[in-house]
Amino acid sequence: MIKKLTKHGNSLALIIDKPILDLLKIDADTPLEVTTDGHGLRVQAAWDEQTRQRFETAAARGIEQYGDMLKRLAQ
Repeated sequence: MIKKLTKHGNSLALIIDKPILDLLKIDADTPLEVTTDGHGLRVQAAWDEQTRQRFETAAARGIEQYGDMLKRLAQ
């Protein structure tokens, strides 16, 4: 999909079509994290602290439970 920026006051805005917003479950109140690698932009829903904490706990549990197996698979 090719998009053009839209003038919004002294800034430029990228309009995201409703079907994409619906697919990603993003609305006007969703905090977004914008990052760049110097060549492009990445826009994604920002994790709140509770979600980040739950993810880190689950990842640590998975590594504890399956870490050895994953190391063997990597070899």
